[in-house]
Amino acid sequence: MRTMMLAVLLLSVAVYGQSSKPQRSNSRTATNQSSSGSSSGNSQALSPRGLERITKEVRHELVMLPFYGVFDNLAYKVDPDGTVELFGQVARPTLKTDAERAVKNIEGVTRVVNNIEVLPPSPNDDRIRREVYRAIYGNEVLSQYQLRAVPPIHIIVKNGNVTLEGVVARQMDKQIAEMQAKSVPGVFSVTDNLRVENE
Repeated sequence: MRTMMLAVLLLSVAVYGQSSKPQRSNSRTATNQSSSGSSSGNSQALSPRGLERITKEVRHELVMLPFYGVFDNLAYKVDPDGTVELFGQVARPTLKTDAERAVKNIEGVTRVVNNIEVLPPSPNDDRIRREVYRAIYGNEVLSQYQLRAVPPIHIIVKNGNVTLEGVVARQMDKQIAEMQAKSVPGVFSVTDNLRVENE
């Protein structure tokens, strides 16, 4: 579980900083994580350098997906045998298949396990997404985050329940984002998984 959270954090950080440099704190929510266990029967393990290269390339490919947006959350785990496991939630079914296709083409990836959840279509959830977006990014303190190519606060909505993923610069920003999301009519619950940069 901790490894998966690290991966999500790394993707968020990559998007937040718009840099190819790996960062220790959280993302846009695509996550970078490697595991010491092997999920397939392959006896050949990647070298540490090979594992690091694949991890960086997976993060890059996910962040660069054309339809990856603020209402999606992508995370991943890379195993030493070259298996990449994809996690998270997406609003469009095509994004799930696009993510898998992009990762499969990376040299050294032997297998892709696609556990990305496609969120159910719902006009009410679509309304909540729009209103939570306006409440968060329209806030005077949080509006700075809207200037990123991929805004670092991701808004995941499922059956009226909101989960915030990504990275923010300060603890106060995390608290404000949660309060703003809770202020939207029709929201049943808010889970604040935002990470604070450099914490």
